[in-house]
Amino acid sequence: MITYLKLLRWPNLIFIALTLILIKFSFFEEFGASITLNAFGYALLILATICIAASGYVINDIYDIETDKINKPKKLFVGNKVSEKRANNLFIVLNIIGVGLGFYLANLLGKPGFVAIFIFSSALLYLYASYLKQIPILGNVLISLLVAFVVLLPAIFDLFPAISSQNKKIQSLLFSILLDYAVFAFLVNLLREMVKDQEDVKGDHNAGIQTLPIILGVKRTNKIIFALGILPVVAIVYYIYNYLFENTFLVIYTLLFILAPLLYFLVRIWEAKKKSDYSHLSLMLKIILFFGLISIGFYQFLL
Repeated sequence: MITYLKLLRWPNLIFIALTLILIKFSFFEEFGASITLNAFGYALLILATICIAASGYVINDIYDIETDKINKPKKLFVGNKVSEKRANNLFIVLNIIGVGLGFYLANLLGKPGFVAIFIFSSALLYLYASYLKQIPILGNVLISLLVAFVVLLPAIFDLFPAISSQNKKIQSLLFSILLDYAVFAFLVNLLREMVKDQEDVKGDHNAGIQTLPIILGVKRTNKIIFALGILPVVAIVYYIYNYLFENTFLVIYTLLFILAPLLYFLVRIWEAKKKSDYSHLSLMLKIILFFGLISIGFYQFLL
């Protein structure tokens, strides 16, 4: 059981669930947004999202068996602790559950076309693992867009179906805030995907995968990551200056847990060389993403 939980990246799944819970109960409801889903319907949305995300982790590990033998032999599950056949079956079952729940939820809302979101996401995760991740930058951008899209799911399923001429202003405001968070998630995860390419350069090279550090070299890729890393820093400073400056708690929180770690990341990425350097920076970005997204629960102190 523990092996399967590790294969499914259970901490990441809990993080996804926590983010979605905070958006509904500490964001939408605190601002009196008009919502569509009750607790049961929203639980289905969370479960469907988790199943699709978990299937993505499984299929990615299936296609990464050869590279993981070099890049992270101690964390190799498929082909080692879990057979490839069982992993494939698990991938299929998770997709059936995720898409099935999405189909039920879409029809519950009277929006049957919404099931396409789950089908499309599942297909993209498969294409990413099997082909697109081998295309420099494109694979990184795609997976980061999917991460950002998770933040927008509550708006699509819970906020928009309840929009009317009377509540349009508040609904639009809340969506615009979620969009800001989605952009933040996209930028930070894109940086992390590029750092992971640096971390896995040896295994990717042996497998013939053409990632950015293999094409341009590690030092040049470091500089590209540094340049991209300036974007979230500028965005956070802008946000503090324009929206947070009157709330001391949120300013301190943002400075300590988001901006300072981002600046630390920029300093360290410039001269990173070893695999351990990139592993450390990847973890740092994951922590930044965590503290950034859970801050949605503090927005009630701002507006």
